[in-house]
Amino acid sequence: MYENGVYAEIKGGKNYPYIHGTVTFRQETRGVLVTAEINGLPRKECGIFAFHIHSGGSCTGNAEDEFADAQGHYNPDNKPHPCHAGDLPPLFSNNGYAYMQVLTDRFSVGEIVGKTIIIHSGTDDFKTQPSGDSGNKIACGVIERV
Repeated sequence: MYENGVYAEIKGGKNYPYIHGTVTFRQETRGVLVTAEINGLPRKECGIFAFHIHSGGSCTGNAEDEFADAQGHYNPDNKPHPCHAGDLPPLFSNNGYAYMQVLTDRFSVGEIVGKTIIIHSGTDDFKTQPSGDSGNKIACGVIERV
């Protein structure tokens, strides 16, 4: 199922226990095909959630940020937001469900294994530095090989 690729199981934090889903990353000739299927997103006006690869390797944290160990956006070339390698299009919720697919050449599958993928509470304004005013981290998954 994940031939030539990797995946992450997404789980919501303590305030968002109903968020769950998978994100797959498949290496293609022209880039990496990213496919996200997420359930249980909270209801909010507009229903748009920022979605990024982060440089840390763990979905653990502390009392202030339960996913603090996910660290910041994956940005190996030190570019401004939204040009980080880990900046992805947002998720658009449809009554708590989101499906998104995008082809990107910003990274290879091998470069992101062991990194994390985060769903944020905010929408991502695509300009505020360093993370687009994306809000709190509400769900996380570690990117791994099958």
